[in-house]
Parts: sequence; C-alpha cells; structure tokens
Amino acid sequence: MSSTPRPRPTRSAEELNEQIRRLMLCSGGRLSEEQRKEYAGLVVEWSEAVRDRVLEAV
Repeated sequence: MSSTPRPRPTRSAEELNEQIRRLMLCSGGRLSEEQRKEYAGLVVEWSEAVRDRVLEAV
C-alpha cells in the first residue's frame, strides 16, 4: 500500500455529474468509442470526488 496521498479531483462531483449528463444528452444516449472512453474517465473522477466528500464528512 502506498503512503503517497492520492491527488484530489479538481472538479466537484456536481460539475462532473453535469458533464456526464451533457455527454449523454449530446450523444442521444449512444456513445461512440471515443465518447465511451471520456465517459469512463468522468465516472472514475466523479466516484473519487464523491468518495473524498464522504471521507471529509466522517
């Protein structure tokens, strides 16, 4: 296990959620291969932002 702290997301969960929604709306719900990669990255970043927010609350 690494003792190096993980970098914190620079965008909030709300910002990332909005970007995910825009991506889905603009694509009509059918993502191209490039959009799928973008979506996957956004979801990872969003989940880290949510996790950090929960840990701060604890």
